[in-house]
Amino acid sequence: MYVFQAPDSLGSRICPFLNLDDFFVAAPIPDYAPQLQRLMQQAGMSSDRELSQKAGVPEIHLSRLRRGLALKTRADILLKISQGLNISLTQLLATLAPDFVEPEEAVPTALEQEYQRLQASIEQQRVSLMQEFQLSSLQILESWMLQWPTAALKAQENHNLRAQKLLPLLRPVEQLLEHWGVESIAPVGAELPYNPQQHQLIEGTAESGQLVKVRYTGYKQGEKLLYRAKVSLV
Repeated sequence: MYVFQAPDSLGSRICPFLNLDDFFVAAPIPDYAPQLQRLMQQAGMSSDRELSQKAGVPEIHLSRLRRGLALKTRADILLKISQGLNISLTQLLATLAPDFVEPEEAVPTALEQEYQRLQASIEQQRVSLMQEFQLSSLQILESWMLQWPTAALKAQENHNLRAQKLLPLLRPVEQLLEHWGVESIAPVGAELPYNPQQHQLIEGTAESGQLVKVRYTGYKQGEKLLYRAKVSLV
């Protein structure tokens, strides 16, 4: 009859002072709690119980997901959890197993698509209206644009050229202002009662109603004041 005798441990046979347990380091347990918590917050949930009840799965499966065991969880359980979180199964795995699953490209919802379409339409209308506005303005300024550069050059070359001959060329600019409903507050040189709402004193002070003289005309567009007229004391 043979008697079996267990051999000494490998460590004791190699070296009596060697402990093989020193060679084994416990692997860190993954922690996906923040990621799962973020998904729950996005779905409007604050506890595991809410998600468990909505998905119809035991809470133990949520604990497994937190410990990085998503790929070792049954597919039907994962599908229920993803539906409870209102995300796709791919999104769930891409969040809780990012080293193995790539996130899918987000597909815009029908509402997002409609919003994007409206934004593009508004931008297109804005560009079209701006082009129409510029075109109508250029049509009013056409004669000035064609003649003013030549007239300005002649004025530089001939210092004796009377300014009165250039004034008619500025008529298209005046027409453009009229077209936009812009009108002057008072003509230059006019003397009128001081109105601090419409007049700006170049220097000094004046009481409301005191007589002043317009040095630089101001402008308004309908009821909107654009520029106050610059005035001085008489």
